[in-house]
Amino acid sequence: MHRSTTRALHCLLPAAALLLSLFCPLSAAADGWHARIPDDAGTPRRLVAVDKEDQKLHIYERHSPLKLAASYVCTTGQATGDKQTAGDLRTPEGIYFVVNKLSAGLDMEMYGGIAYTLNYPNPVDKLRRKTGSGIWIHSKGHDIVPRETKGCIALNRADIDKTGKLFVPGTPVAVAGDVSTDASPPKEDKATARKLEDKVKGWAKAWGSRSPAMFDYYDPDAYSAAQDESFAAFRTQKERLFKQLAWIQTSISDVQVMQGPGYWVTWFNQYYRAPNMTTEGIRRLYWQPDKKGEYRIVGMEWVPADVGMEANYLETVSPQVTAFVEKWRKAWERGDVKNYIACYAGDAEQAPRKGAASIRQQKQELWRKAKPAKVQLKGLRIEAVAGGVRADMTQDYRDVTGYSDRGVKTLLLRQDGQGWEIVKEEWSPAAR
Repeated sequence: MHRSTTRALHCLLPAAALLLSLFCPLSAAADGWHARIPDDAGTPRRLVAVDKEDQKLHIYERHSPLKLAASYVCTTGQATGDKQTAGDLRTPEGIYFVVNKLSAGLDMEMYGGIAYTLNYPNPVDKLRRKTGSGIWIHSKGHDIVPRETKGCIALNRADIDKTGKLFVPGTPVAVAGDVSTDASPPKEDKATARKLEDKVKGWAKAWGSRSPAMFDYYDPDAYSAAQDESFAAFRTQKERLFKQLAWIQTSISDVQVMQGPGYWVTWFNQYYRAPNMTTEGIRRLYWQPDKKGEYRIVGMEWVPADVGMEANYLETVSPQVTAFVEKWRKAWERGDVKNYIACYAGDAEQAPRKGAASIRQQKQELWRKAKPAKVQLKGLRIEAVAGGVRADMTQDYRDVTGYSDRGVKTLLLRQDGQGWEIVKEEWSPAAR
């Protein structure tokens, strides 16, 4: 095993859409999992596959269709079969992902000075009670020979220099007893891949709705065995947040699906927003069928990363915010106190006033003397900020007495259920 190394993750996924079923189910053959890679337009932009029997590392790239871009001689564990325990000298079989690159502090003879870590053990490995860690793709300080590692996958230094740029964090790596491209995925596997993509979308929608239906996507017993927390603790924590948070938004994109030996894994870009925090990154969900054959989540992984989804979020909410601001403007222009105040949170600030009640009183007194005649807003800009969005715009105002002013109005908005409300309002007069 390797010493644990903490490094920053720069997780980037291939810009691929749904990855249809890549691999046939676990074979009963004694020599391990047989991975079949079809010539299918649904495959990802890049996939690494390790054939333990032939001692080859293959790199597949999709340029409509998927093609074998390169193959390199590799070496794997000294013992044959799937890894089960720490120190058994076997290379694990399954679907893994590149985590990080190591290029300092490595033993030159053993690792050749460069290595790419994998996420073994993944949640299904933990569920199956496999032990051990530190499974890497690395080089050697000498020419490699077949089956010489303690469980890692090793390449010659010249080859890893060529391929290293392809092992970006998040790249899927299929490690199997043998790999071939002589079969297309069965129709039932394609159907399962599509079903799991739909399940991912349903899971995200239930989460964003703070719905108890979210928990139905999980296998509680399997999840408790695969994760560092029990399902009961996970559910209690989520239910507490569902009650505390006024709203949750979850956006996902680039859902990909892959079949491993006896399980499936889905991964996608995820953007999460709530009043208390905003995060984005890569979410992985591991699925297995329950006793009734229904696929449920048995484990999860989360990798924080900048996946560029804030722009998608703003694109989604901009029409909502624009419509809300216009509703607020119309109520203001009509001097409609009821509908105007309905746009504000109970604790809203409109300096120097604090609270919707104070704002209401001031507007009632003001509009009894001089009702608004015109409220014109131009150049609306929307920006995501902690707890909601900030909207600023140029404002022209005139009342029935002829008084007018012009300046910049800024609104801090937060979601209230499925709608929006003003939390803070600021006004800066235009320079004369």
